[in-house]
Amino acid sequence: MTQTRPHWIDPEIGESLRDFPDFDFSAENLPVMRSGTMFEPQSAPDIDRVELTTEGGDVALSVLRLADSPDEPPVLYWMHGGGMVIGNRYMDDARLIEWCRLLGCVCVSVEYRLAPEAPYPAPLDDCEAGLRFIVEHARDLQIDPRRVGIGGRSAGGALAAGLALRCRDRSDVPVAFQYLEYPMLDDRGLTPSSQLEGLRMWSRESNAFGWRSYLGDRCGTDDVPADAAPARATELSNLPTTFINVGTADCLRDESIDYAARLCRSGVPTELHVYAGAVHGFDLFAGCAVARTAARDSTDWLARQFGSDRGR
Repeated sequence: MTQTRPHWIDPEIGESLRDFPDFDFSAENLPVMRSGTMFEPQSAPDIDRVELTTEGGDVALSVLRLADSPDEPPVLYWMHGGGMVIGNRYMDDARLIEWCRLLGCVCVSVEYRLAPEAPYPAPLDDCEAGLRFIVEHARDLQIDPRRVGIGGRSAGGALAAGLALRCRDRSDVPVAFQYLEYPMLDDRGLTPSSQLEGLRMWSRESNAFGWRSYLGDRCGTDDVPADAAPARATELSNLPTTFINVGTADCLRDESIDYAARLCRSGVPTELHVYAGAVHGFDLFAGCAVARTAARDSTDWLARQFGSDRGR
């Protein structure tokens, strides 16, 4: 049965939401939303930025690293969010720059094509092409190809999880870990949280629009591949070590929890964090206690994957 009221929201986040605009993802609103999410690259005196493209110039990549980066640092290969339909590779620059500093890693952000103009598999193909490029050019980039992890938030989490499945099945690109922040994993909308009404930031209607844009007429049918909607994967063994976080006031809550539980049952080392009262995209409210806690948890986990003491 559809729940008609939103889940409890953390009071600090609720206060922050008072003056925050509603996000209503729809075909009518898409042009305006896109015009407001054409982010510019951020710079910092201690960070070197290199802009690259894959062979043929098909996929653009931003490579961020400390100016005094150690030899052959590990890599976080990043896919931005935006419901599959908005955003660009610069939108998480501030977060990636901070991780470069805290973890001593290189962060690479990929510019994938957006739906509905470029539906599945185009965005995932772009992400795969970018990952293959940095691994194949590891010597030129002076990175450690054995320590390349993949990550993303929301739609980027869907792409990261789908990419992990592809890399496992093809066995030709090593992936050290997958880091998934409140990931979109299931197009079917069958879980209780996916039916919640009145949620802020990412509503059930916006979620449905994102999936329809990405999958087209396949959405909700039996004709959806596992790497398109990873919750549909029937075999999760041999996937890389995984981190998943999500808030309780997020329509993606249950599919994130279910995916983490299935990974655990499949023998995949998995860490799950569920934050009470947190909405989708709650990291935007960085001053709130729950967002600060989540940031520490994320940095600590990444530091452990990279074998770094810098983030602890």
